Amino acid sequence: MKPYGLNKSHKLCSTIAIDALFMRGADAEAILAYPLRVVWRVNSARKADVDTPKFLISVPKRRMRHAVDRVLLRRRVRESYRLNRPELLGEVKQPVDIAFVYIADKIVDFRQINRAMVKCLTKIAEKCCPASSQDC
Repeated sequence: MKPYGLNKSHKLCSTIAIDALFMRGADAEAILAYPLRVVWRVNSARKADVDTPKFLISVPKRRMRHAVDRVLLRRRVRESYRLNRPELLGEVKQPVDIAFVYIADKIVDFRQINRAMVKCLTKIAEKCCPASSQDC
């Protein structure tokens, strides 16, 4: 598998997993790094593809009224995730579900999205695989 590739196995499609990710009072954690809000959790029910973090991207229609703008921002977030995932989430050995929600009211350039993505993915990697743990 290509280190920078994204295919169907990387996408979070299960409605049960998505509902569990956004359920109040669940074991999901949230990180806010403008313009992204990242909700993630370790999915212990998933066993087959342990080493693959699954993700989804949401750009709410309430924030961006035009579909062209939502598609542009989804592409920017996906590209940032694709470029930063191998080096930041490469050492994570647990099945992680991640949701990226765009929270800005205007279109933000790729550099700002990329900075927020790096910040969020490093926090997720630190929480999933602390430096003191020997099994990482």
